[in-house]
Amino acid sequence: MTPVWAQRQEELLSDCIVSPDVFNHMVDRLRDFVAPYQHALETEAGQRNVHLYLAGLLSHLDRKNAEKIAALVDVERLVLQDFIGTAPWDHRPLVTVLVGHVVGRLGEPDGIIAFDPRSFPKRGTHSVGVKRQWCGHRGKVDNCQVGVFMGYVSRHDHTLLDFRLSLPEDWARDEQRRQACHVPEDVSYHTRQDQCLEMLDLWRDQVPHGWVTGDDELGRHTRWRGELRQRGERSVLGVPCTTTMRDLEAPLPEYQGRGRRPKAPWQSVSAWRPSLGSNGWTRLTVRDGEKGPVGMEMVTRRVQTRLERKRTGPEEWLVVTRRPLADDRILEGTSSPDATEHDGRYGYRYDLTPTWVSAVELKEPSLAELARVIKAGLCIEASFQRGKGEAGMDEYQVRTWQGWHHHMALTLIAVWFLIVRQVALKRK
Repeated sequence: MTPVWAQRQEELLSDCIVSPDVFNHMVDRLRDFVAPYQHALETEAGQRNVHLYLAGLLSHLDRKNAEKIAALVDVERLVLQDFIGTAPWDHRPLVTVLVGHVVGRLGEPDGIIAFDPRSFPKRGTHSVGVKRQWCGHRGKVDNCQVGVFMGYVSRHDHTLLDFRLSLPEDWARDEQRRQACHVPEDVSYHTRQDQCLEMLDLWRDQVPHGWVTGDDELGRHTRWRGELRQRGERSVLGVPCTTTMRDLEAPLPEYQGRGRRPKAPWQSVSAWRPSLGSNGWTRLTVRDGEKGPVGMEMVTRRVQTRLERKRTGPEEWLVVTRRPLADDRILEGTSSPDATEHDGRYGYRYDLTPTWVSAVELKEPSLAELARVIKAGLCIEASFQRGKGEAGMDEYQVRTWQGWHHHMALTLIAVWFLIVRQVALKRK
């Protein structure tokens, strides 16, 4: 361990020392914290149950489902199960309050909006949206639900803001299963990219940001990248190693004087990458880790990619990052088998960022700025770990459309309460 990191580690550990007395008033803090969310609901029963359910999500319970929470807070089991699973209250006003609170505390002009499809393994086929599909949680095709989440990352902290349940196309056409799971009549099939655009259009004016980011499941779709450019959004989006491109900075063959001038050949990113060699890489430190500073090496190239039907796409910057394979964090945040690749020594991932948005040409961003945006994907991964480890995000036992959305909304609120209290404790 280097002396610089040893000193930095000592400073971090000293910040972790907290007197037990600071937790004495946590219950009272929750009562005050939840008041704006209670006011967003119309019924008195709903207002009361929001507080009870949040208290259960933030408790010491090993399984944070409605039945165990009801036993903890001493109410009838069916009361909380109906409140979460079938009661017809709208979760969206709660999300509106949450977004306003997050923006008020974390908002900054160059903040980052991050989109992330997230899978939740489920047994059986009766829960809404469950089918055999790629399950990033298990790294294989398996039975699961998939939610599309919108997160926010600033220099102050990071959290999740909004979400959509990804309803598979065969579910959207199956009237019997829709009725069994109480799927509203106005809900139809939408791609995950369209769900991201829906959330972006809903919140982009209210949530200050300078960047949009997402993993390769989203970035591989050229239409989605185009929609972001048309909206004037600057983005850094992961793409798979099979992406077809041509290097606009590569030396061209000598022109023979006849016919068209030669251009760089089309090839996959993985086939092109060895031409980078060992020179030109810049190393940056992106965050502090348990074993020392977490760094990565980066290089950028101006490229063109292929659109549908082999049409030539616009110019973009390709961002290549690599880490040693000995660093087990190389696969953090990957969502598909072709999200990364390796050469036996390093693991590589690829992102694209536009050279223009809304017909306005952009300056090439610095490597430090690109690293900050790429790091946002890891921050959102940490947000999910927060939700699952501390607020029972993946421990629900609901099968209905309303139940899934109710639980997720309250989980995000519970995580936000922890962030608010964490900031307050740091000040102390």
